[in-house]
Amino acid sequence: MKEQKRHPMTPKEIWWYLGEHPDLMQRCTDLQGLVRRLMRFFRQKWDRIRQSLRYMGREKRALRFPESDHRLAQLVLFVWGNIPRFASRFRERLYRLRRLRIRSGSRRRALFERIKLHPALFLGSAVAVAAIAVVLSLYTIGVSVSYDGISLGTVTSGRAVRRATENVEQITCQTLGYDTYSVDTTLLKKKTHIVFRSEVQSQKEFEERLSRQLGQVAYGYVLYVDGEPVAATEYEGALEELLEQLKTGYITPNTVECYFVEKTEIKQEYVSADLMMNLGYIAEKLNATKTGAVTYTVRAGDTFYDIAQKNEMSVDKLLNLNPGYQSDLIHAGDTLILSNAVPYLTVVDVERQSYLRDVAYSVEYQDDSSIYEGDYQVLKAGVYGKEDVTANVTFVNGAEVDRDVVAAVTLSQPVAELQARGTKVRPSWAPTGSLRWPCSGIITSYFGYRETGIYGATTNHGALDIAAGYGTPIYAADGGTVTAAGWNGGLGYRVLINHGNGMETIYGHCSSLVVSAGEHVYKGQLIAYMGSTGISSGSHCHFGVYVNNTLVDPLNYLP
Repeated sequence: MKEQKRHPMTPKEIWWYLGEHPDLMQRCTDLQGLVRRLMRFFRQKWDRIRQSLRYMGREKRALRFPESDHRLAQLVLFVWGNIPRFASRFRERLYRLRRLRIRSGSRRRALFERIKLHPALFLGSAVAVAAIAVVLSLYTIGVSVSYDGISLGTVTSGRAVRRATENVEQITCQTLGYDTYSVDTTLLKKKTHIVFRSEVQSQKEFEERLSRQLGQVAYGYVLYVDGEPVAATEYEGALEELLEQLKTGYITPNTVECYFVEKTEIKQEYVSADLMMNLGYIAEKLNATKTGAVTYTVRAGDTFYDIAQKNEMSVDKLLNLNPGYQSDLIHAGDTLILSNAVPYLTVVDVERQSYLRDVAYSVEYQDDSSIYEGDYQVLKAGVYGKEDVTANVTFVNGAEVDRDVVAAVTLSQPVAELQARGTKVRPSWAPTGSLRWPCSGIITSYFGYRETGIYGATTNHGALDIAAGYGTPIYAADGGTVTAAGWNGGLGYRVLINHGNGMETIYGHCSSLVVSAGEHVYKGQLIAYMGSTGISSGSHCHFGVYVNNTLVDPLNYLP
């Protein structure tokens, strides 16, 4: 038999069924009461949670809108802070009315409950709220500050201005070492008004502008070289770029490493305003030297010992600073270095270089009795070898200081040189082929043209005038034969020595002579004493050199 389809019960049938079963009706009523109590409980919990969230939101909004000294601003902030409380009370009132309407069961109130807000009214309210939110997000209450007529910007409140002023005073004392420092607050002018939020600057930014305007300290990026502040700028990354540019001037395609010897460090802090410089000045300063070279011009009568004593240094240190000089011979007018220049930055550039290098050949000797001892004669010339070299070359500020060979490949072997070595006994007076200084003293007149006020003295001076005390010994510059010794007019007492190979030396204005013509003299032998005979203005030795009967500059032949 086909089952009959069951239809759901109508509300009237349900109501009739409950009336026929009172116990079921009571259970439904109890269940309805339980549901209402649970809903009331959870609604109370939810109201408390919403109240806590509203308080948290209110505190967050209070942080975004700090205090202001202006009364109008205070009124606006008071109204803005109370809007959430008024809205909460209004919502609670609406909820209470709604619960009353539900309980009354009145059709009229039920009808009122079903009434919806008109779309136009809702849209207008939403637009107004959105407009207020946009305005408040774009604008705020700010305080514009100026110092001595110069605008410093806008901050949040007058309290922020006071805090910034106190911080700048404290920073100035700490940076410059002042005991006290006060900002002239009479020059600070404040004005409260509504401004764009983007125009409001932080307290730190305002402190930087205020300190820059005061001109005592400034906040920027400071370059330290070996712990010493050198320069500062307000531009971030500018000093790093400048240091890299200094290195770039020494870098080549072969560079494998480039660095500063000194420790460089960049810090962001407050420094004296004097250190704040234009980047061009900073570059010029770093390219220059921290201390320049200290020099001394030799005067008549000076010695190495006297100069070292005057400058509180040793003679050895003075000689190391001035290579090429001897401790017993300096000339008036010479410039000696007392200390080298010290650069701010020392750039070390290491380059990998490849090049061909000569390989020195050895020398083999063959004794020869026809040659004087100490003399040599090449019988077969040597030939340099060749090798391909790879080396790391170190430059300091562009000057090579070291060369480290990494690899070397021999391309050709050297060929030894054969020399004849003399074994014949050399006479004591035999020339050595090199000259020594004839005496100690100071050069008062050089070879060549000179101005003189002495009657009879020539302006084309063909010798060196070496001045010293009367009676200073004069020695033979090299071994040879005395060809003339005696009076010679303007030169007074003079000695002429022939050294062979077309070279002769002459010694004039002597006070007395020790040798005579025809004698053989060895190198360094005493031949006369210094004086001022002939046409002379003081005690000195007129030392001249002839090569093939032509006067030459003696300095070209002296050590």
